[in-house]
Amino acid sequence: MKVVLAYSGGLDTTVLLTWLQEKYNAEVICYCSNVGQEEELDGLEAKALKHGAVKCYVDDVQEEFAADYIFPMMQANAIYEGTYLLGTSIARPLIAKRMIDIANLEGAEAICHGATGKGNDQVRFELTAYALKPDVKVIAPWRMPEDFPFEGRSDMIKYLEEKGVPTTVSAAKPYSMDRNMLHISFEGGILEDPWNEPDENMWCMTKPLSQAADEAEYVEIGFEKGIPVSVNGEKLGAAALLKKLNAIGCEHAVGRIDIVENRFTGMKDRGVYETPGGTILHHAHRALESICMDRETMHLRDGFIPQYAKLVYNGFWFAPEREMLQAAITQSQESVTGDVRVKLYKGGVHVCGRRSPYSLYNPAIVSFDEAGGYDQSDATGFIKLNALRLRVLAQMKNG
Repeated sequence: MKVVLAYSGGLDTTVLLTWLQEKYNAEVICYCSNVGQEEELDGLEAKALKHGAVKCYVDDVQEEFAADYIFPMMQANAIYEGTYLLGTSIARPLIAKRMIDIANLEGAEAICHGATGKGNDQVRFELTAYALKPDVKVIAPWRMPEDFPFEGRSDMIKYLEEKGVPTTVSAAKPYSMDRNMLHISFEGGILEDPWNEPDENMWCMTKPLSQAADEAEYVEIGFEKGIPVSVNGEKLGAAALLKKLNAIGCEHAVGRIDIVENRFTGMKDRGVYETPGGTILHHAHRALESICMDRETMHLRDGFIPQYAKLVYNGFWFAPEREMLQAAITQSQESVTGDVRVKLYKGGVHVCGRRSPYSLYNPAIVSFDEAGGYDQSDATGFIKLNALRLRVLAQMKNG
């Protein structure tokens, strides 16, 4: 039996690699997507092979991740429950897609992941897998208590020690972390009490507010059809652009949130996130749309945001309804081309300029100082027509 294992090299997936060989006598092919984890990938292939994997793919998909997943999602201004920019959620369909690609390439009949039975990631991985390979076998050990009898990290460390598998991981774990190019998340451990403030030393992608730059910085971002293409006049590829904005945002402590969100599985979960570059892009994109998009088109698209965000959060990236919404959103972005200038300071992103060759903003019409092409007396009939139903309703109530 061949199994493709979603592998990070941490305690959980090291246990899974050993357990799969023992339980199924499996040939385990480890797979890790490089979606911007930085130093976490160092030595990963050698570690997997040392612990018994027959192969290990460390797959650099950073450009695909930014261009085909993050930026189309950001065209939709997708935010889950008004706050979360979906950094973990959007990485899962790409990782699962590539696992299926590797399974097809290697002739593997099964995939395995270490997501728990309480969280969202199990759903995201498996919905993607079944959408792309309906007959795939999914091994989810945390949902198999009779075969996978671990209750916590101490049990897992003891298991590896008994099997002679070296590990440098300790039983102490203040919180769990998940990082990619768009964000880093912190959950569990000391953060499970929503009254506990995150430790100032926890932050990875942003400087602590106390160390943020004392001088404001202006950044100009160029867009073409709703997709960011340049920073301060420099044309950049998708991954390079996001990384550049991450570095700039880091200096100003931009993009931190601390929320309690509603998981797809029904429970509430406290998460702390850093999304520096994504936060800058979100504000800039929204500002450019304000001058380029027709009012009714914008309002209709805005009505899609909660549903689109929920689809991404819940793992339905490859579902037909998400693809249908994406087609509408792409159409809405045809004229969203131009530049936005933002000022970054002490955690804030402040829009202070926007321009576009497709701008619908007409100073002559809107100005208080000149008549322009607008006859103010037209407003009298406009108001009376819109007030008609209100006046009829009031007359009825007043008898």
